[in-house]
Amino acid sequence: MKLLRYGNPGEERPGLLDAGGTVRDLSGHVADIDGAALSPEVLDRLRALDPETLPAVAEPGRLGPCVNRVGKFVCIGLNYSDHAEETGATVPSEPVAFMKATSAICGPNDPVIKPRGSTKLDWEVELAFVVGSPVSYADEETARAAIAGYFVCHDVSERAFQMERQGQWMKGKGCDSFGPIGPWLVTADEVGDPGQLAMWLEVNGKRYQDGSTQTMVYKPAFLLSYMSQFMSFQPGDIITTGTPAGVGLGQNPPVFLDVGDVVELGIEKLGTQRQTVVPAT
Repeated sequence: MKLLRYGNPGEERPGLLDAGGTVRDLSGHVADIDGAALSPEVLDRLRALDPETLPAVAEPGRLGPCVNRVGKFVCIGLNYSDHAEETGATVPSEPVAFMKATSAICGPNDPVIKPRGSTKLDWEVELAFVVGSPVSYADEETARAAIAGYFVCHDVSERAFQMERQGQWMKGKGCDSFGPIGPWLVTADEVGDPGQLAMWLEVNGKRYQDGSTQTMVYKPAFLLSYMSQFMSFQPGDIITTGTPAGVGLGQNPPVFLDVGDVVELGIEKLGTQRQTVVPAT
């Protein structure tokens, strides 16, 4: 299934994208696409529905973040071998983890806001997943079963804030609009192997990232199992898993985003995003 949320910010309704590309309203069956809707039992109930019986949404308009009420937004860094190489880093012996603020989450086509004082605004196309069952000290098989679905995440980053302003990476990772997710949440059964997905990103029509999850070092089930040794995970928590080569920082010379730039990105089976960079007000 492809689950989504549509409508103005704060007024989104739950929906489903049918096989013909029509948005179908799910508000008669779930209150929202959030942790409560992502348990195996609820997902099985939604799968049993005939999409043709659901109200068609002729003009869904804006797509919101594909998951609402996210409790934790965990990120994994340097998790693609080609990206580690382009940044001059070695692949870590254990996953590198950091957090984005949940206030960074926005819709897949909402503007990216360039923060005040930003000089090195960068892009990263990433595969993300959402937890559907409680997880704590899980082995890899248990973790795999707890993944409800996958989606595209744009891990927008401000490199000067991240690397030159002291302290943890979160300064350059958690700004408002730095976490577009969607357009859809694709359930794990429909995605199949998450380690075999093509992924790409373009800025103003020029392709900078053209990679695959095949170069991911630590795969999603392992990451959830590993991270569950340090914190419990609840339904609706998300983890984004790193980016392949081609970020702005890795260009020679480096290239960064500015107001008016248009970023388009996507992952095989998971859809595409499109954002325009706007100034902070």
